[in-house]
Amino acid sequence: MKTRVILLLTSILCMQLFSCGTNESNRVDADAIRTEAVSTFASSLTETLAPRPTASFTLTSLPTFTPAALTQTAAGNTDSENSCYDLLWIEDKTIPDGTRMKANETFTKTWLVQNNGGCAWAPGFAFSHVGGDPLRGRTIVLKEPIPVGAKREITIELVVPGGQSGLVQSSWRMADASGNYFGDTLSVNIIVGEASTPAPTNTP
Repeated sequence: MKTRVILLLTSILCMQLFSCGTNESNRVDADAIRTEAVSTFASSLTETLAPRPTASFTLTSLPTFTPAALTQTAAGNTDSENSCYDLLWIEDKTIPDGTRMKANETFTKTWLVQNNGGCAWAPGFAFSHVGGDPLRGRTIVLKEPIPVGAKREITIELVVPGGQSGLVQSSWRMADASGNYFGDTLSVNIIVGEASTPAPTNTP
C-alpha cells in the first residue's frame, strides 16, 4: 500500500513540473490527469484488504478402547468333566514311602481316602494305574456306591519288579464311569535292594 501511494505522489509531482513549461491547452489536460490520479489514489484508500484465510479445524473425538474384562479360572481338578466328583488322600495305611523291599516280593498297599466331592461315587467307578511302574497291580472297580463324606480304604496287591534297584514309583487314580480321572493321585514309593553296607576301615 505504501509503495502505491508513493508512486501516485511521484506521478502527480512530475505532472505539475511538466505542466509549468506547457501552454494553456496542455494545462487543461494535465489538470484532468491530476484529477484522475487523485481520484484513483482516494479510491485506493478505501479499498478493503481481503481477509486472510484462517485455518479452521474440528476436533473429533478419538475412538475409545475398553479392555476386555479379565477372567480368572480357579486352579483345580480339570480331568473330570463332572467337577462334582473328588477324592481326598488321608494317609498311607501300609507300606509308607521309602520302604525298602526285595525284588519280586509281593506286598499289599492300602490307602485311606475320603469322598470329599458333592456326589456319591457310583458302582463302576475304577481305581487304576496312571503312571510309573504298574507293579503288576490290577484295576479295582467299585461294586457299591460311596456316599459323600465317607471314608474308605483302597487296597491293591502289588509285586516288586525284578532286575531293578533303587527307587521305584507307581501312581494310581480314581475315574468315573466315562473314564475321567478325578481327585488326588495315590502313589507307591519303595526302595528296591538291600541297603549297602559301608566297607570297614582300618583305624590305626
